[in-house]
Amino acid sequence: MHTKTWMILLIAALTLAVACESEIDGKAAAEVAEPAAEATEEAAPAEEAAEAKEVRELAFNTETSKIEWVGAKVTGDHTGGFEKWEGVGHVSGDATLEKVAFTVDTTSIYSDNDRLTGHLKSDDFFAVEKHPTASFESTEIVEGAEGDATHTVTGNMTMLGNTKQITFPVTASVEDNTLKVASEFTIKRFDFGIEYKGQADDLIRDEVLMKLNMELPLTAEAVAAEPAAEEAAAEGSEG
Repeated sequence: MHTKTWMILLIAALTLAVACESEIDGKAAAEVAEPAAEATEEAAPAEEAAEAKEVRELAFNTETSKIEWVGAKVTGDHTGGFEKWEGVGHVSGDATLEKVAFTVDTTSIYSDNDRLTGHLKSDDFFAVEKHPTASFESTEIVEGAEGDATHTVTGNMTMLGNTKQITFPVTASVEDNTLKVASEFTIKRFDFGIEYKGQADDLIRDEVLMKLNMELPLTAEAVAAEPAAEEAAAEGSEG
């Protein structure tokens, strides 16, 4: 192929890359570090103080909550999320978020393209047969964050058997007796062992945008409803 033709193709490729803006651009990047060492006996006074707050453990409403993502490559974005997950929030006082923890069923991943969804489940990406779950558990939640966020969350994220400490901004608000937690931040998939680069002419970006919109009902009735339903079902089967 002539040099002139190569130059034309290169210019076309660069033009395409510049033209394709991504939803990922400009979003806050999570700070990533190795997991912190387990707490020692010196941390006991702090733990006792936390217990004195009368912290309640409440379940996230997975019907109204979403864990979504955006991935980007040269030619454009792909969107998706996880259909199945469960988690809890620890709340003190009226609605002070002390801790969050959730586990995601990676086999429930979906995207805007069926063929891509199948590929995401393979060993090139999430290897769902070997690693059917991913998880996050916070170790610290503090008020204040950059931008419009209200809090900064730090915790351990585990995916494909790799655990990293990540720190990211969240916005917490109370509406209709529900604590709503929203966040958008990017993580680098290479940090967790997802290193598939894509096609040579359509490379995939390392950064993935995580979009969390999670709702935590604060009413005692909402917490008690699920166990009560299970007990009623058990009594019915015994009868």
